[in-house]
Amino acid sequence: MTRTVGVSLAGIVVLAAAGGGWVLLREPPPAPPAAPPAGGTVPVTAGDVVQRQQVNGTLTYDGAYAVTGHGGTVTRLPRIGATIKRGRALYEADGRRVPLMYGGRPAWRPLGLGMTDGADVLQLERNLRALGERGFTVDRHYDLGTYYAVRRWQRDSHLPITGTVPLGQVVFLPGAIRVTGHDVKTGESAGGQVLHGTGTAPVVTAELDPASSPPVRRGDKVRVVLPDGATRQGRITRISPVAQTAQAEPGQGPGEAPSTIPITIRLTGKPFRMLDQALVQVDITSEERKNVLTVPVVALLAQPGGKYALVTVDGTRRTTVPVETGLFDEVDGTVEVTGVPEGTLVEVPAG
Repeated sequence: MTRTVGVSLAGIVVLAAAGGGWVLLREPPPAPPAAPPAGGTVPVTAGDVVQRQQVNGTLTYDGAYAVTGHGGTVTRLPRIGATIKRGRALYEADGRRVPLMYGGRPAWRPLGLGMTDGADVLQLERNLRALGERGFTVDRHYDLGTYYAVRRWQRDSHLPITGTVPLGQVVFLPGAIRVTGHDVKTGESAGGQVLHGTGTAPVVTAELDPASSPPVRRGDKVRVVLPDGATRQGRITRISPVAQTAQAEPGQGPGEAPSTIPITIRLTGKPFRMLDQALVQVDITSEERKNVLTVPVVALLAQPGGKYALVTVDGTRRTTVPVETGLFDEVDGTVEVTGVPEGTLVEVPAG
């Protein structure tokens, strides 16, 4: 027997926030597990049984980004919900596009010949290479090769061809941005925050009760059951090292408000249909047993003293056999049993 910790999600959409984005499902959802035939028989099979605990979660997108301008007048803004990728314009200032480049370091100085070496130069050169420019070395030094690569990129991007990158000509963000709001209107100054948004990777956020939730670790696998019955896989990517205290309810004294541990779950697999800020149910795996004998929970017969039995079927012969139960998987509707061999046919009562 092995014990692992993971997370499984069963989602039911009950709320959609304004500006929520849709992602199209690109393959038919898998069929849900068939229910055991009422009044028939099923075999005892070997499989995995998982015991879970349920908490609430929210479907959203990973990351929170703010786009800051460095002067000029805003002449164009992207539509809410648009996804902007590397090389595309985040907005326009004074009629000139301000492209997005990827990197974790925000622009803080002009880039050009004669400047000191730095990580911001390396960041620029990595983006130039990703955008197809050649003829330079990707390093921390702004040399003639970088100068001419910048000129070619500026020409292709319909920007002033100078070979230098003035502060405000590009915006660096960790990745593509999904625009969720404007902070200025066209015609206003681009000298501050212009717009904001999120990343493009769908995630689930949830809050765990540190007193009663099973332990989880970064990297634990997840399963997401969407409202249409399709499933997606994922992993826990972040666990807050600090518990957060909720706002006290009326009548609660100091220190009585509950504390929670926020976690983030990154979803993987093919694109699926989702609504930003939709509420979901999160099932946290507290214990798992692999390759044990299982039967449908509905096949169990309650016996005196909190015991259970199964009715085995061999031709026309029906026998009530006491069994010991282990973990109950409430999501899949199976239970671990001992006392009957694998392959034995057991009765599923009708009704």
